[in-house]
Amino acid sequence: MERTAVNPWNWSIKLGYNQGEVIQGASRQVICAGQTSVDENGAPQHAGDMRGQIALALDNLEAVLEGAGMTLANVVKLGVYATDVDEALKNFDLMGMRFGPHQVTPPMTLLGVSRLALPDLMFEIEATAMA
Repeated sequence: MERTAVNPWNWSIKLGYNQGEVIQGASRQVICAGQTSVDENGAPQHAGDMRGQIALALDNLEAVLEGAGMTLANVVKLGVYATDVDEALKNFDLMGMRFGPHQVTPPMTLLGVSRLALPDLMFEIEATAMA
């Protein structure tokens, strides 16, 4: 698979994502459901702790990708939902720490929402991955 960044402007690169990507040569695609800060039984974890929730949501995303034989390097699109966008952005260094080693900056949308599926959840991330 070959990825070519499309960035008519450079500001988003500093925030860790491309405006678009041209994907060529991909033969498999995985659509990941939104991953949140829940344990293996679906119980919410890290109530009131945005940083803890982002970290666990990323762990859960990586587990889904691993189950499909992929890693964060295969992610080509992210959708992020947060009940407090400012608090999420304060902790977005976690995104860079996870995606940075893979040298990918997938296009991303961050949306503020009034709540997520379970009341204690503050952060959710969904992904599309290709190989």
